[in-house]
Amino acid sequence: MTTYLTAVWRFRYFWMSLVRMDLRTRYRRSLLGVGWSLMQPLAMTAIFCLVFPFFMHVPVREYVPHALTGLVCWSFVVGCAVAGCHTFIISEAYIRQCPLPLAIYPLRTSLGALFHLAMGMGVLTVVCCVMRGFPGVGPLLSLVPTLILMFVFGWAMAALSGTFNVFFQDTQHLAEVGFQILFYLTPIIYRLSDLPRHRLSWLLQWNPLVAFLTLVRAPLLDGTAPTTGQYLYAATIAAALAAVAAAVLGRMQKRLIFYL
Repeated sequence: MTTYLTAVWRFRYFWMSLVRMDLRTRYRRSLLGVGWSLMQPLAMTAIFCLVFPFFMHVPVREYVPHALTGLVCWSFVVGCAVAGCHTFIISEAYIRQCPLPLAIYPLRTSLGALFHLAMGMGVLTVVCCVMRGFPGVGPLLSLVPTLILMFVFGWAMAALSGTFNVFFQDTQHLAEVGFQILFYLTPIIYRLSDLPRHRLSWLLQWNPLVAFLTLVRAPLLDGTAPTTGQYLYAATIAAALAAVAAAVLGRMQKRLIFYL
């Protein structure tokens, strides 16, 4: 494993160049540029604010930061999983030319998604400071390990979805449908505290995305740093998924090229 990670780091200029190329290609000749990545969560939050605060009897000043934090994190997760389906297919030429570690190519997807997540976090912090007050330096610094854990989680999803899509081309379509269903099973547009007596509320607690939403919402909405237990829970989820992804990539390192 140490040798493998060393090889990934040795080729860092290669995968960093791929990330820069993807970003330049995506926003070339664009008027707003990176701003387009922020338009979707902002627009969706504005639409939700027209309806849901009145049904749930939640003040708009409380609902906007809650919904925006959920949508920013959700965009990152979906970006890694759905866009990750093509992470090996679009890199076929590189895989055929040079036997680089396969872990490099999911980095291309997850780092690009992490860039947009960091931009969204910046806007999200400003919105939360305006509507909820400045949370403090300590809680804001707690977002740094949160971003690291989310990056590991996103890389693992990109690696797994990309591998599955090589063998089963319908993986992307299944992922899109599955995440549409998962969206309503994740407390993004509603709060877990609003469902204390619902018979399915226990199921939402087992949603792995809730662990990462808690790490983001605790400092920004409540002004408190997440507890050690909350970090450990999210770290366990990220580490377990990353271990599965690493095992799959290790097994397919020499075989994947024959299926592209």
